[in-house]
Amino acid sequence: MKYLIRVTVIAGLIAGLSACGDKKDSAERNQEAQRAIQEGMQKEKAMMEGMQKGVEDMEKKMTAQKEETKK
Repeated sequence: MKYLIRVTVIAGLIAGLSACGDKKDSAERNQEAQRAIQEGMQKEKAMMEGMQKGVEDMEKKMTAQKEETKK
């Protein structure tokens, strides 16, 4: 009986110590996830700006071609 109690107490201590480490790891994982999300948002923003510039360039070319055909 005493052996079972000791084993249970030791298992509880091990579980408690490992749970403390998980909090730190989860905080680090959350920070990494936030960084990844921010980087993704910045990349998406840059991609959208690039697409917008591409559309503007195409519009300029189209208007230039229309003006040339009118002449």
